[in-house]
Amino acid sequence: MKILYYIYQICFALPILLVLTILTALVTIVGSLIGGAHIWGYYPGKIWSQLICVFLLIPVKVRGREKIHKHTSYVFVPNHQGAFDIFLIYGFLGRNFKWMMKKSLRKLPFVGKACESAGHIFVDRSGPKKVLETIRQAKASLKDGVSLVVFPEGARTFTGHMGYFKKGAFQLADELQLEVVPVTIDGSFKILPRTGKWIHPYRMILTIHDPIPPKGQGIKNIKATMAEAYAAVESALPEEYKGMVKNEDQDR
Repeated sequence: MKILYYIYQICFALPILLVLTILTALVTIVGSLIGGAHIWGYYPGKIWSQLICVFLLIPVKVRGREKIHKHTSYVFVPNHQGAFDIFLIYGFLGRNFKWMMKKSLRKLPFVGKACESAGHIFVDRSGPKKVLETIRQAKASLKDGVSLVVFPEGARTFTGHMGYFKKGAFQLADELQLEVVPVTIDGSFKILPRTGKWIHPYRMILTIHDPIPPKGQGIKNIKATMAEAYAAVESALPEEYKGMVKNEDQDR
């Protein structure tokens, strides 16, 4: 069965998905230029992500979507298992949002320009002024029910276990007094781990946990929210991936 899936993947699914990716990027770029990046920056990417899962025969299950309100802005903080996290979040979170992503992703052909046109936020840590500019852009995006998605680990896992959370997303939520929503991704690591070369069909589960309201403001609130979010995300992982594994090669 694996050989048949690899043949299907190479000869049928991946060529179609490459074309879909280019078309989605072009639609996003043109649509955002015409007007309405709020719409064109989200729905084409949502449909693209869902089609990728369909064509690659990857089943998806979502839990807890009823816990979030349509017109409320949140800061979503999912774990980062692998490349397919993007498709799971974009296609199935069910909320209009902006990504906060690495500046290097701007260089990806078609996709980087589409993300820029859609108003997604590229993190530039080259200096204090650039960091402040990133924060200002994030603040401007978080209105009218639009949320922010940040991978607080900062990089994909090598082992399936979660790494340390960085403070950036939690500092932003603290400053704006927004609720933080922990999100658990399970299955993406099995499909395509960070060091993998082949896609393996496997089910993905997206678990949306209860929003964490601000408990105050300042470093005490940030640390408490980080700890609560980490525990919530880890709670929905399989036992084999619970417990932090230190990996010196992981980007921090």
